[in-house]
Amino acid sequence: MGACWLLKTEPRDYSFTDLVREGRTLWDGVRSPLALKNMALMESGDPVLIYHTGKERAVVGTGEVVRGPHPDPRESDPRFLVVEVKAGDPLAEPVPLAVMKERDFSTDWELFRLPRLSVVPVSVRQWRQIMDMGQKK
Repeated sequence: MGACWLLKTEPRDYSFTDLVREGRTLWDGVRSPLALKNMALMESGDPVLIYHTGKERAVVGTGEVVRGPHPDPRESDPRFLVVEVKAGDPLAEPVPLAVMKERDFSTDWELFRLPRLSVVPVSVRQWRQIMDMGQKK
């Protein structure tokens, strides 16, 4: 497994269900310099976790980067990148942030340290832990 990522979205604006319905989408709207730096490292084939923000605050599904970073075609500033993401599978059970914080995750993980960061790298170990937690009913 190569690089893994967590992509945050507000489910009222764009949910994992929307991604599944559409099949694939341009992941846009990222403005944070650190999130853009993370996005610039993404490659086609990288797996992603879809995380719902707001009241939910949980990983709810998976996806895959199908086209790597490129300038947002709707923006005049080439610093604003997008990637194309296709839907993967929903988790059998969402994995809440609070539960991840209780487990043996690195306390310096950007998801915990920088709660507003919308594109977060995920280690293979963290990916596997989340997958294990999300498949249990």
